[in-house]
Amino acid sequence: MAVSQLGLAGIILPRSTEEAAWSRLNTAWPQGFPQDVGAWPELEQRLKQYLSGIRVDFTDITLDLPDRPPFWCKVWDICAQIPYGDTRTYADLAREAGSPNASRAAGGAMAANPIPIVIPCHRVVGTSGSLTGFGGGLDQKERLLRMEGLGEDQGKARKNQWSSR
Repeated sequence: MAVSQLGLAGIILPRSTEEAAWSRLNTAWPQGFPQDVGAWPELEQRLKQYLSGIRVDFTDITLDLPDRPPFWCKVWDICAQIPYGDTRTYADLAREAGSPNASRAAGGAMAANPIPIVIPCHRVVGTSGSLTGFGGGLDQKERLLRMEGLGEDQGKARKNQWSSR
């Protein structure tokens, strides 16, 4: 977790090496990562609670996001509002951002998301409801969705086990 004086700047999901984690952080911040990095104990506590299966609201967290295209910022804002235990498709995000034919661009925004979990890109699935793309790997995405109560064992009729709309 990386925090600047302006807010949460990055969360790097587990990687195989520290070098891989720093590489991901540098990809998220191509203009250079904020130099005033510090700690945020309350947020660290909330992340630990979330990862232990407790429902946590992150919508009040102040973010320090890198400069990106306005469309990506809209998509990140929309994604941040996806409720716990729910999913949206890339097409849903594009439509809600005002560009219904831009689902690939919405996917690009999710791939560049510097703050997974707080901006819950793991809750975004393919149009068919399939699990697609996630910086932490599809195994982590599936674990997070199951932790939030999604999956075939939930007993709800769905087009696909991951699609909640």
